[in-house]
Amino acid sequence: MLDRITHDPNILAGRATLRGLRISVAHVVNLVANGMTPAQIIAEHPDLEEEDIRQALAYAAKIADDQVHPIPAVK
Repeated sequence: MLDRITHDPNILAGRATLRGLRISVAHVVNLVANGMTPAQIIAEHPDLEEEDIRQALAYAAKIADDQVHPIPAVK
């Protein structure tokens, strides 16, 4: 369950955020992608908790889960 992922049109223009904070899921995923550990992220953003980071990554994985729709070859 991704109960910490929120969307509010009044916060960051409705982008996915964590618990309504002005910290986007994309920002947290980017920090992880650039090598930061959860402890480092929390030190930089003390309002976050480790579960926030886990759910941000789980949310990113869900939206990146591509469905393949084969296109028939043209002869």
